[in-house]
Amino acid sequence: MYRVMGGTAALPRCRNLALNVNDFEGIARVALVNNLELVVIGPEQPLATGISDYLKAQGLKVFGPYQDGAQIEASKAWSKALMVEAGIPTAAAQVFEAEEAALAYLQQQGVPIVVKTDGLAAGKGVMVAQTLEQATDAIADIFSGRFGEAGRRVVIEEFMTGQEASVLAVTDGQTIRPLLPAQDHKAIGEGDTGPNTGGMGAYAPTPVVTPETMARIQTEVLEPAIATLRRRGIDYRGVLYAGLMITPAGDPKVVEFNCRFGDPETQAVLPLLDTPLDEIMVACIEGRLESLPPLTWKSGAAACVVIAAEGYPESYPKGMEIFGLADAAATGALVFHAGTRRQGDRTVAEGGRVLGVTGLGDTFETAIANAYAAIDKICFENMYYRRDIGYRVRD
Repeated sequence: MYRVMGGTAALPRCRNLALNVNDFEGIARVALVNNLELVVIGPEQPLATGISDYLKAQGLKVFGPYQDGAQIEASKAWSKALMVEAGIPTAAAQVFEAEEAALAYLQQQGVPIVVKTDGLAAGKGVMVAQTLEQATDAIADIFSGRFGEAGRRVVIEEFMTGQEASVLAVTDGQTIRPLLPAQDHKAIGEGDTGPNTGGMGAYAPTPVVTPETMARIQTEVLEPAIATLRRRGIDYRGVLYAGLMITPAGDPKVVEFNCRFGDPETQAVLPLLDTPLDEIMVACIEGRLESLPPLTWKSGAAACVVIAAEGYPESYPKGMEIFGLADAAATGALVFHAGTRRQGDRTVAEGGRVLGVTGLGDTFETAIANAYAAIDKICFENMYYRRDIGYRVRD
């Protein structure tokens, strides 16, 4: 069903069109008729089903990998095999298509352990199990059919300790350049408790990724990934997002790869970028990223806090009118719309994660305070957000 997006509807020169994200032909027609110079694919699902392939075949400039490269996010089993081939440090894992075999392996490995759907599950297909009961329930839940085709296979992984970090990188298939490292809060509850979500807040640049660690990520993770994709005959152009675990010893290990910009990290990273984003994207598309000058960044820090509907990541209400958006923006914060829509002259909540509010500042403390000051201006019924985003870096 088509809906008028609450955020883009208010932007100058922005048109909301009644197109389904899976209507490749319709999207191509709009781009060609309007002589659009650049198409940027945001969600992972259309990338996994081949939207870049289709649009590029129509002669359009598209920022986003082909379907074969998008497997790096669409299938955790495929991605894990690529990491092993590339020698990229990651958790040991096994893949199962039968519940009985998965349960037998679980009994051998013990807990804590990580249970994942193989396919795309909108950030909800991962269980970090601390008990055998949790792990058994997660395996049964996936094989129950709840996740559809995404749950046809289960990936069981070694539990890794440390702090998670995210490094989004841009690539033209030959050269790969990292953006600033970020750290997000995936758990729904304060103190990083409760079930995982798509992300409840993030900040950048995270100090957990030191310059030395970033150099290792470049040589041990990003460059081997692109080189291995290239050896497989995959021309990967777009974003390669490495979700990482930084171990207590400071070693980076890959938790997962994504094939696109991810939120809320993007809402914390891109506001700090000085180099025009469109120039970077076109350089990736045209295969000349190596010749682009070094990326430049604003000083200071950024923090994004996600406002969700109470009940997320499970069932949650919709249709609540949102008040105070203009007042929040007037504080200087950036208000990103995630799950909203326009209903006449009103903006209403339409998704689990509704808004992302980003504050900027010379320090983390200032950036976080500015984000929460803007949130104080916003209200809607059943509104929920974590009040401890950035607790690891607060002064």
